[in-house]
Amino acid sequence: MTTTLTKNDQATPAMPARSMPEAPSLPRKSRLNTAEGRIIIAENVVQKVAGIACREVSGVQAMGSGSTRAFGAIRERIPGSNGPNVAQGVGVEVGETEAAIDLDIVVEYGISIADLGRSIQRNVKTAIERMTGLNVVEVNVSVDDVHMPEAPEDRPESRVS
Repeated sequence: MTTTLTKNDQATPAMPARSMPEAPSLPRKSRLNTAEGRIIIAENVVQKVAGIACREVSGVQAMGSGSTRAFGAIRERIPGSNGPNVAQGVGVEVGETEAAIDLDIVVEYGISIADLGRSIQRNVKTAIERMTGLNVVEVNVSVDDVHMPEAPEDRPESRVS
């Protein structure tokens, strides 16, 4: 048996070798944590990407709840505004490597809502993961309204020809 010296210079028997507990796993390497440093993506960036990707899907008529859409319509009419807010109707939660997305949409009448929802989920998830490197853990789609097409007889007649 081997001995070691302690602070008091007394000989004590050495402890037998034990297996060391495994070190805690290091954070998973991702496209955002590199040897050169970290890449941090703001929530508003993810909101805009999600909003644009959602609007790309045919069958989405508008985004946002009723009050949000009304406020957005007023805002767009103000001179000097930047036009429509692409992040309208988009809620996000962004972590270091993951994101969760909530979308409020208005669908066009006659579209299969279930199929449209799945298409939106795929398109939004693909766009965010491709552009940001974040892992999208969920895309929740909330259908707030159905847009009814205007019938020709409902439109006011023009007074000029």
